[in-house]
Amino acid sequence: MTDGVDTIAAIATGAGAAGVGAVRVSGPLAPAIATRFLGREPAPRHAHFAAFRDGAGELIDRGILLHFPAPHSYTGEHVVELQGHGSAVLLDALLRRCIELGARLARPGEFTERAFLNGKLDLAQAEAVADLVAATSQAGARAALRSMEGVFSARVDDLLAELIELRVHIEAAIDFPEEEIDFLADPIIGDKLALLRNHLDELLTETRRGVRLNDGIAVAIVGRPNAGKSSLLNALAGEERAIVTDIAGTTRDVLREAIHIDGVALELADTAGLRESDDIVEREGIRRARAQLERCDVALLVTDEAHADTDQAFFHGVPAHAARLVVINKIDLVSRHAQREGDTLWISARTGEGLDALRSRLRELATAGAGEGAFSARRRHVVALESVRGYLDHTADALHGTRSGELAAEELRHAQQALGEITGTYSSDDLLGAIFGSFCIGK
Repeated sequence: MTDGVDTIAAIATGAGAAGVGAVRVSGPLAPAIATRFLGREPAPRHAHFAAFRDGAGELIDRGILLHFPAPHSYTGEHVVELQGHGSAVLLDALLRRCIELGARLARPGEFTERAFLNGKLDLAQAEAVADLVAATSQAGARAALRSMEGVFSARVDDLLAELIELRVHIEAAIDFPEEEIDFLADPIIGDKLALLRNHLDELLTETRRGVRLNDGIAVAIVGRPNAGKSSLLNALAGEERAIVTDIAGTTRDVLREAIHIDGVALELADTAGLRESDDIVEREGIRRARAQLERCDVALLVTDEAHADTDQAFFHGVPAHAARLVVINKIDLVSRHAQREGDTLWISARTGEGLDALRSRLRELATAGAGEGAFSARRRHVVALESVRGYLDHTADALHGTRSGELAAEELRHAQQALGEITGTYSSDDLLGAIFGSFCIGK
C-alpha cells in the first residue's frame, strides 16, 4: 500500500433516477467517512443499511454502505462504497458531503491507477479495465475480461522468463573470456534464441488480434481513380461522407469514417486513386494513400472485372499481417460476371448489391481469433513487442556475426526493458499519465 496518499471520492456508477448509483471513496479517511454516515464503525465486507445525511443533518438518501479494509480492496487502500438511488442530483449531493468530510474529487482513472501502484493490477490489466468499459461487442468485452484477469500479462511474463534465461547463458559465457571453450557457440544458446523468437512472433500475432478486438480494424480502401472507392465508403457509412464525381483524382486526401457492423468497430479510410500524376497535390494524396496501406489491418482493393488482375499490384506495401480483400465494383453495369478464386466479392456501390456480403466479411476479419483464449490489447503493446523483435534480431546478429557476447547481452537488456513497459515493470510518469488520463472518472 502506498504511504502518504490522500483520500479520493467519485461517482462510480449511475443508472438514472430509477436505477442504482454509487459513490466510491478510497484512502486513509475512508473508514472515518463511513463511520460519519453510518453512526458507528462499519463491519468489513458487510452491507449496512444507512441514512446518508448532509452536514446539517438533512437526509440526502437512504442506501447501502460497504467497507473494504486495506489491503483487501480494489485499490489496495481502505475503500467505501455508498450505494443509493441513481439520481444525478442525489449522487452529486452525496459526493459533496464526502468532500466536506475530507476527501477530494478523484482524477480520471485514479482508482485504477492506485490499484496499479499498490500492486493489485499490472499495467496491462489496468488498461483492460478501460477496454472493458468501452467494449462495443461481446467478443471485445470477453477479450478485455481475459486481459483484466491476467491472460495477456501471463503470456508476457512467460516470454520474459525465457528472455532472462537466455541472458543468464550469454552473460555466463562473457564471464569466462579466457577459457579455450567458445561458450557463445553452445547450441543451447542458439536454440533458446530461436525458440524465444518463435514465441514472440506467436504473441505478436495474438496481440494484433487483441488490438482489432479492442479498437476495431483499420480498413484502407484503395484502387485506381473512378473505381468507386468514395461511393463504397458512402454506402458502408450510410451517408454522403465523400465527394463523388466522374472526374478522376477528386479524392486528394485520406477521408476517415468510423462505422459499426453488429457492434464491431471499423475505421474506413478512403484514399486517393493510385496512378502516375504530374499534379503536386494529387501526388501528395497518393503518397498518403500508400502510407495508409502500410499501416492498415485490411487492404480493400476496389476494382472492376477488366482490371481485377492488374490492379492487385496496388497491394504493394501492405503489411504481411494485414488481410487483402478484392472488391469488384459496378456489377450493375455488366450483364454477367465470372466466378473468381480467392477472397473476391462482387458488389455495386450504387445499387447496394453485394454490400451485405461485404459487411459480413469485414466483420469476420475484425473478430478473427476471438475464440477461447483471445485477449484485448493496445497498439502500444504491439509497438513494444515489435521493438523486442528488433532487439532479438540484433542479438542474433551479434552472436553469429561479430561473435560479441557483450553486444548480445546489451540487446537482450533492452528487450527485457521493452517487455517490462507492457506490464509496468518499467514505466515513466508520462506514460502512466497518458494511460490513466484516458479513463472515465470513478474507475
